Amino acid sequence: MVMTGGTSGFGAIAAERLALTRNTRLLLGARRPAPVGEPIPLDLTELESVRAFAASVRERLGGAPVDALVLNAGVVLPEAGGRTTDGFETTFAVNHLAHYLLARLLLPVLADGAIIVLTTSGAHDPATRAGLQPPRHADAELLAHPDRDPHRDPRPRKAGEHAYTASKLCTVLTARSLAERVRRLTVIAYDPGQVFGTRLAKDLPIPLRTAWSLLGTPLLGRPLSRFNPHVNSRAAAGTTLADLALGLTAPPAGRTYASLRRARLTWPHPSELARSDAQARALWSASAALVGLPD
Repeated sequence: MVMTGGTSGFGAIAAERLALTRNTRLLLGARRPAPVGEPIPLDLTELESVRAFAASVRERLGGAPVDALVLNAGVVLPEAGGRTTDGFETTFAVNHLAHYLLARLLLPVLADGAIIVLTTSGAHDPATRAGLQPPRHADAELLAHPDRDPHRDPRPRKAGEHAYTASKLCTVLTARSLAERVRRLTVIAYDPGQVFGTRLAKDLPIPLRTAWSLLGTPLLGRPLSRFNPHVNSRAAAGTTLADLALGLTAPPAGRTYASLRRARLTWPHPSELARSDAQARALWSASAALVGLPD
């Protein structure tokens, strides 16, 4: 199994469960040491690092296939002014573009029947009322270069929220495209709900980071989950992610979007934009062009 985002939060819980599963070898992309699996250097803000990671995975496998690819890493930033070494907006580059490239590079070594799980967010759908600026589009060029977007919100925080929710819309669309283009795979876009106490909020202002941390404690998190069906514990989110990667929980026919609600996995329809075939095709082609791959 190959995984990103397995060194903290609910991803670390999933990674530990995967690593301890019998007859499982876990290759873990990370920027810092990992307590489980086989860590391989990976910086999702650099596409060259993604390419080097994919090459390292293939070298270590020595021809053996990958049975599961878990693309869990992600960021949320207070604004959309940051740029990666490749010149792309950071949130979009990390949450979507780097994972798109990694999936494309590893497709040739994925076993028949392999599972791909991409972590998304219910915030991609305005109907969830997540409190964040909902995505207006999934235009890869405008998301990579938001200064070119004529309708970009001038407020930095709102622009940052849009970068996050739009990147998660891209995740759902990419899952649909992968499932359509490579029928031999099981592809799932997984929404873990609101999982407080993770490192996702590490780049936000101190008040928001503090609230995020406190809400991740059992003292506050458990009462909140009774009133908000979108709130889940790190244990529930991580265990469910591992179950999906291990194939212990399978999607109903024709579904690629899974959403955790009150620690129970559901299979609802994603947002209207996420169900658009035209958006999915356009995003796939534009993302390929941005990372230098053929359509």
